[in-house]
Amino acid sequence: MSLADKAAHKLDEVAGKAKSAAGDATDNPDLQAEGEADQAGAHAKQAGEHVLDAAGDLKNAFKG
Repeated sequence: MSLADKAAHKLDEVAGKAKSAAGDATDNPDLQAEGEADQAGAHAKQAGEHVLDAAGDLKNAFKG
């Protein structure tokens, strides 16, 4: 995963947190739920990054 992809996924997470907080502050449950969904999507992408990074590390370990 490129650094740009990782930064974009982190930005998605932060934007989701902001949206969720805005929904909470304005008593807007739809906006809050949308922010939480955005965060969940970002976390899933980040988990995928970790898997790919670990697979790359494993591959490199066997190369010697």
